[in-house]
Amino acid sequence: MTKGQHRGRDEPAGELDTALTLFRRAAQRCPDQPLLLYFDRSIAYSTADEMSDDIGALLRAHGIGRGDRVAVQLQSVPQLVLTLVAAWKLGAIAVPVNPMYTASELGALLRDAEASVLVVAFGAHTRSLDTEWPPSLRAVLQTDESRLQSRLDERVLPPPAHGQHGPDLLDDADGRQRGFVADTPRPDDPALLCYTSGSSGVPKGALITHHNLTAAAAAFAAWTRLPEGARTYALAPLFHISGLLCAVTMPFYLAGSIVLNSRFRADVALDAFREHRPDFMAGPITAYNALLAQPSAASPELSSFRLLATGGAPPPMAVLRQFDDRFGHRIRNGYGLTETTGPCVCVPLDCDARVDGVSGAVSVGKPLADTTVLVLDDTGTPLGPDTIGEIAIAGPQVVPGYWRCHGEDAQAFWNGHILTGDIGYVDADGWLFVVDRKKDMINASGFKVSPREVEDVLYAHPAVREAAVVPAPDAYRGETVVAWVSPYADAVVNAQELIDFCRTRLAAYKCPRTVRFSRDLPKTESGKILRRQLVRSAGPE
Repeated sequence: MTKGQHRGRDEPAGELDTALTLFRRAAQRCPDQPLLLYFDRSIAYSTADEMSDDIGALLRAHGIGRGDRVAVQLQSVPQLVLTLVAAWKLGAIAVPVNPMYTASELGALLRDAEASVLVVAFGAHTRSLDTEWPPSLRAVLQTDESRLQSRLDERVLPPPAHGQHGPDLLDDADGRQRGFVADTPRPDDPALLCYTSGSSGVPKGALITHHNLTAAAAAFAAWTRLPEGARTYALAPLFHISGLLCAVTMPFYLAGSIVLNSRFRADVALDAFREHRPDFMAGPITAYNALLAQPSAASPELSSFRLLATGGAPPPMAVLRQFDDRFGHRIRNGYGLTETTGPCVCVPLDCDARVDGVSGAVSVGKPLADTTVLVLDDTGTPLGPDTIGEIAIAGPQVVPGYWRCHGEDAQAFWNGHILTGDIGYVDADGWLFVVDRKKDMINASGFKVSPREVEDVLYAHPAVREAAVVPAPDAYRGETVVAWVSPYADAVVNAQELIDFCRTRLAAYKCPRTVRFSRDLPKTESGKILRRQLVRSAGPE
């Protein structure tokens, strides 16, 4: 290994091929095993295989074939998983789309991806696309997201809109698959076109190959040590890479079951835990915060879980301790990007996450199998232990590039590594610490302030449920530190109390000069707090 290079030691688990192969092997080995558990409905692997054939035949009737893009704008519902498999059976590329996107955002994404088909829920705002209809789009296929529930749970999915017209994606299944012959994708074929959240600029599409998916699933499954048939609760949304890996591809690899609830609601999730007794879930720390905020939630409801994981941002130690005290579970944190096909660095299961003795930062772990991590300076030179620089990652799960963004490829990749845009360091024992985003550092009077470090201190205050630290223009200092805080519902706290709390724990230049309160902080679809939206509101009041 080169200087500063850190590599995962565990062997990758199993033979790798395509994501479709993982699904087919599971369906052959365990045809009666539940694949999808959706409220009170269970769909076996064999049934899912037939249903995806039906959808595949419908897509083929609209001219979909190898390399075509099939956009899917759905919540975490069975139709999303079935459409993924159907697209792969045609050699097509699935394009997951956030259901929260406006018509304008959706239209821009469809045009960029040159999507041929869009699958949406009934009632989605597709009419406003008519004036800017992407020329590549051949059909919009609709589905009732509540259709596969035996009893409608209106807490998550409202009744279908009155007067809906047109066929459902799942209609007319009988006979549709007769004569359907699936294609066979190759390992290097793209399986997914996943657009980045755009937290540091305009979203761009990462081309995730079948080999990326299978390599990532094998490495992550080896880390979890879950048995065959394990049940995974889809905490991270399935239109995001974390959900697509942890709650779709890895269950295929393990011939396991996927517990779905459409969109996340803490009270609905607790019901699913009681009913389906899942073994594993991975999602943003904000979702675990929401479970903590449920007064009735208790440890028996989470007793079936073997492992809980989080990612997206380094979790505050205070939240990890609260969850462990309340539920008896240590949440294992990890790190990854869309471009690394999800988690690629995780805390080993045989020890606790290492904590920096000076800053209190929690490590995101060590590299998974066949994954290497470098920390680089501004010239691209690898740095030694405990030296802060930009994190770069290489491995079989790293995407080959972006969709039609050759200029972006040149800037984002270095010597086979993806340049993450994250700043961090690796200690002498190979533990990775993520300090912050390269573009998020605050320059206060020439001193660099990491928002993450200040947020960690704020999370240690018992009244703070969520926190985000951003810069604001300052005529004297250049930039000043502003904290946005969402307190617990029953908490009583004021700005000066939080500023004083920080002053006892941080150097003066790092402490917030202003604290602002909000009931909820804005988040991406994956649960990351959107600092960039708060920056626009951080100027003088």
